[in-house]
Amino acid sequence: MGKPRHFLEAIKVEHTVFALPFAYIGMVLAAGGWPGWRIFFWITVAMVAARTLAMSANRLVDRHLDARNPRTAGRHLPRGLLAARDLLLAAAGSAALLLVAAWRLNPLCLALAPVAILFLVGYSYTKFFTWTSHWILGLTDGAAAAGAWIAVRGRLDPPALLLWLAVTVWIAGFDLLYACQDVEFDRRERLHAVPARFGVATALRWARYCHLLTAAALAAVGWVMGLGIGYWLGWLAVVGLLVYEHSLISPDDLSRLDVAFFNINGYISLITFAATLVGLYF
Repeated sequence: MGKPRHFLEAIKVEHTVFALPFAYIGMVLAAGGWPGWRIFFWITVAMVAARTLAMSANRLVDRHLDARNPRTAGRHLPRGLLAARDLLLAAAGSAALLLVAAWRLNPLCLALAPVAILFLVGYSYTKFFTWTSHWILGLTDGAAAAGAWIAVRGRLDPPALLLWLAVTVWIAGFDLLYACQDVEFDRRERLHAVPARFGVATALRWARYCHLLTAAALAAVGWVMGLGIGYWLGWLAVVGLLVYEHSLISPDDLSRLDVAFFNINGYISLITFAATLVGLYF
């Protein structure tokens, strides 16, 4: 079981908590409740396949950079715990599974699946030529919510676009924070990231702007969908967590970045999902 365990560790399977709840939010809002077991199953399969594809491709693309970066040199490919072919096979299998899931959902999902695959693989290359890579990653992750909406309704409606926007700027915001760890390495390797290009203080400020937009977009979703008081209580909790997240770090102190990045954002995703369910049913 060593290699499967190493693979799950390499793709950070536990970070599925960031995007999967938002896919389920798109699903239940589009359905106005429970969409049925078939749709739920294939959306889940599509999400797992998409995330496995994205992370497998990312580890492959970054393997030589990871080996040169002291922070990431302990990852599985640089250490030889996994081979490049392992990740390549996983990526190919995941892409095929994503296409099957899209086919089982509806024709529009299947038609858009190749575009999704392009972004899932391509975003790992954007850091080589543009500092907007943080927002491209957010756009790619945010497509989970919009895709789930399409899986239910067979079309893309304005509430799904608002939810997509919320996830895009939320992910971009905490990716800006995460990138602050590698400023010197990114500059040395000529990688494009906001902290390396404009400085850590600017990156933190732009992250705050992103998360202000996140709060506004989530409020717009609640208003457009007519969600109940439970949603708004959850929204207040999310805003509080975003404020707390930014209070943990400063340009001179990034020591608590892991807490801000992993723990708090996991809570935000789960609270938003729970609040949506309560707001929808009550």
